[in-house]
Amino acid sequence: MTISERIFLKLEELNMSQKVFSEKTGISQSTISEWKSKKTNPSADKIMIICKVLSVSPEWLLSGIEKEGKRGNKPSFIVVDKKTETGEMLTTFNGLSRDKRERLLGYMYALMEAQKKSEKSEKHKDDKK
Repeated sequence: MTISERIFLKLEELNMSQKVFSEKTGISQSTISEWKSKKTNPSADKIMIICKVLSVSPEWLLSGIEKEGKRGNKPSFIVVDKKTETGEMLTTFNGLSRDKRERLLGYMYALMEAQKKSEKSEKHKDDKK
């Protein structure tokens, strides 16, 4: 989905006309119509006012990804600095053979389950007090 498609989707959700959107953003109606008819996108200098008027994040407007809420898709990736503990862990993990990685993942899942059980047990104890 393009930036302009997300704009028109949001305008529809808000039940806001292009005329009202034009008045609130200061962007001419002809420019807005052009986005739709020529399937073009707004210029970079318009992005922040558009986000403000539509109450969306620049991240959502530009990519369709929203950190929270229901709009867009959640990213299917993470970015980690290799110099951090997590980065070192991932680098080491990627250096392991497939069977060792599977074994390590199994161990991690078992640890997570044990932690959940422990947390439930502690919560149950606190609830009884």
